[in-house]
Amino acid sequence: MRGLKAAAVAAAVSLGLLAAPGARAQEHEIKIPDTRYSFDGLFGTYDRGELQRGFQVYKEVCAACHAMHLLSYRNLRDIGLSDAEVRAVAQSYQIQDGPNDNGEMFERPGRPSDRFRRPFPNDAAARAANNGALPPDLSVITKARVGGADYIHALLTGYEETPPPGITIMEGMHYNKYFPGHQIAMPPPLTGEGQVQYGDSTKATPDQMARDVAAFLTWAAEPELETRRTMGVRIILFLVILGGLTYAVKRKIWARAGGDHVS
Repeated sequence: MRGLKAAAVAAAVSLGLLAAPGARAQEHEIKIPDTRYSFDGLFGTYDRGELQRGFQVYKEVCAACHAMHLLSYRNLRDIGLSDAEVRAVAQSYQIQDGPNDNGEMFERPGRPSDRFRRPFPNDAAARAANNGALPPDLSVITKARVGGADYIHALLTGYEETPPPGITIMEGMHYNKYFPGHQIAMPPPLTGEGQVQYGDSTKATPDQMARDVAAFLTWAAEPELETRRTMGVRIILFLVILGGLTYAVKRKIWARAGGDHVS
């Protein structure tokens, strides 16, 4: 019976995580609130302070269950961390390596070139620790979810202790008004102000932490966003200038042709 219950919970969570959130949100008439970010719009850029706070939230809150295996520690230079800070972050983790000369695996302090350490050795261990649910890798989660950062922010702030009348929550599940189906296996990760101690003067409220980690996850999924937008603007300006020059040359040529014809 316990195995069947765990399987049912796992199936529900898998369906919730893999299906398109936008389509199911529409089915349940869920409106994901719009959140303003510095990277919105054609000329938007990442706020490095926000990204660093978001990484801190990921490291202290999310990394216990969720991997980001497509990222290496050296990538953190792109959010404004110095080489020394990157080395310190990497060395704070023990990374499995090997085999050594005796054919044995061993652990060593992390290096900047290492991938982010996984919280579990394999999917089976992850499911066993999470009531049968498999926490998704967050490396490109904002690309995998309709709404991107808005969806992540809404999900993290959408928990309510008491569900509305008529909604029964399964054992081991939690009510979230923005999650499709409103039942999610993940407990509320952001529990209150001060859960994370920011190094700057920013107040670590649940809403602020959700915003910051959503921004960090967006950067993780799209680290080239700023470069791509800069290139796009340059191409547009080039085409505008080229179009203007072409039009000017065309007018000059046709003006001559018209004058010669009159002559």
